[in-house]
Amino acid sequence: MAKVQPANLIWKNGSLIPWAEATTHVLSHSLHYGNAVFEGVRAYKTDKGYAIFRLDEHTKRLLVSAKLCLIKTPYGFDELRQAQIDVVAKNDFDQTVYIRPLIYLGYGSMGVSLKDVPVDTIVAAWQWGAYMGEEALRAGIKVKISSWAKPAQHSMMAKAKASANYFNSQMANFEAVDAGYDEALLLDPQGFVAEGPGECLFIVKDGALITPPNDTSLESITQNSVIQIAESLGIKVLRQRISRDQVYAADEAFFTGTAAEVTPISNIDGRIIGKGEMGEITSKLQKAYFAVVTGKDPKFEHWLTYIK
Repeated sequence: MAKVQPANLIWKNGSLIPWAEATTHVLSHSLHYGNAVFEGVRAYKTDKGYAIFRLDEHTKRLLVSAKLCLIKTPYGFDELRQAQIDVVAKNDFDQTVYIRPLIYLGYGSMGVSLKDVPVDTIVAAWQWGAYMGEEALRAGIKVKISSWAKPAQHSMMAKAKASANYFNSQMANFEAVDAGYDEALLLDPQGFVAEGPGECLFIVKDGALITPPNDTSLESITQNSVIQIAESLGIKVLRQRISRDQVYAADEAFFTGTAAEVTPISNIDGRIIGKGEMGEITSKLQKAYFAVVTGKDPKFEHWLTYIK
């Protein structure tokens, strides 16, 4: 994890304001009751300037999350889309940028009910490179299957990228790191693989790429991207449940996510995965992914929104 590097401006409730002035009251409703929704988006440097990766899909998912969580933002798709463009364009960045839109319940009412609570919306952006470090992208990470399970579908809404869902992720990540691992992997209530605390899992077995369905996990935009990239390279992709022992026996494994990008996994619960380093298919997909997000693959250039 990396500390946030302050930028100059943050978009809040329709206006760009100085970073230090983007504050909220300590009695804001979301701070006490956990109901907020957000996105993680990246902008990469390309030969044509900065480009935001899959901006439209992230913006649509943000609004779907708000709807599921009964948060009524006054801003629509076009305004939120433009806000993300503006925070990249108006700040002085020279490295990979991470964008964080957040819709939350603000100050003015207390109690569990969210009725008539004001809604605040922000879009922040800062420079953020490899989520787990450059070495992790090259050599891979050690993962621990967590004692914490993903909540069942009737317990939480996995299709909302809701802040409350990430308490589960925090506990799993802490447990793994405290035990000497780099990241966690959570199972679903039936004991099959769900996802990481903030990443989707892929394994490779006998040349096929396998990733679980999104039964109890977020419908990941990066997961979808990697599937499409893999299929364009002629790699067979299977969406099916993955058991714990299948993960241990994988030829290769890796995490994907906006922050994690394509991060190889070298060890799970003390079992060496493959040769204990980034495998051939993972390497191919990682290179292809970075080519796509940096505008070097014309087949997928429609996923990029260039900052003029």
